[in-house]
Amino acid sequence: MGLAETWTDRGTPAAASADDRGSAWDGARTVRVTLPAASPADRASLAEERLAFVTVPGGRLWTAASGPEPSPTTPTVLLANGGPGCCDYVAPVAAMIDDRAHVIRFEQRGCGRSSAKGPFDLATTLSDVEAIREHYGLARWIVGGHSWGADLALAYGLAHPDRAIGLLCLAGGRVHDDRSWHRAYAERREEEVQPAYAYPPNLEVNRELNASWRSYCKRLGFLADLAALPVPARFIYGAADIRPGWPVAQVAALMPAGRYVALEGADHMLWRVGGRALRAELCDALDAWTEG
Repeated sequence: MGLAETWTDRGTPAAASADDRGSAWDGARTVRVTLPAASPADRASLAEERLAFVTVPGGRLWTAASGPEPSPTTPTVLLANGGPGCCDYVAPVAAMIDDRAHVIRFEQRGCGRSSAKGPFDLATTLSDVEAIREHYGLARWIVGGHSWGADLALAYGLAHPDRAIGLLCLAGGRVHDDRSWHRAYAERREEEVQPAYAYPPNLEVNRELNASWRSYCKRLGFLADLAALPVPARFIYGAADIRPGWPVAQVAALMPAGRYVALEGADHMLWRVGGRALRAELCDALDAWTEG
């Protein structure tokens, strides 16, 4: 076991996921989060990561880069965490691929070590992602994320298809607001083990970005835009995830270059059980999308 941090917030206990788009967080609760000991690979990656703050309107964003410098044969991969409103927790995923890719992680404005103020809407978040790309001097990159971060990757691909080499959507990429999906998730969410959050979730970010995402998905032409998006996308889902995977599989089937893969035995935190299979899928996507 590793370090532990406790905080009190107006929000959900750790057993209730931040990405439940159908419910609000309420009630005061003291949450105790245990940070697991890092694996040798994670420790090696973290020891070599390079931290930078990116200036954006209203504040600055925390970023961390690991792996070799980008080149025609070494792509840059952006990894966004879920929530929305959570701090970074995807270092284990970065450690799986930063031997062959330049990997950047970040924390959304108002979350973790990022100090930027609102608005916390999708348009502002996409602008923040562009600020990160420009800060690192990148013409194109692979954009990926976990859970809600996968939704953000989809939105980025639609907004900037010329700048996205590919999209890595891990345990996310759902565009439906289906009652049966929410019911299946709600019935089992107490079973789920949450990520180790080093900082408390920002509930304001969670509410505003979820509302903004729902509005975005309702706009006329949204599904037609997805069906015409030429950017390749790899959707990797856990077969044991308590969130039904059919909405994500539908999105993958809708996209011209979409591919859906379900990892047997893996849950929402794909790297906890399906780490070897997850790395294989990630590396396969990098190989397919990289020159040489």
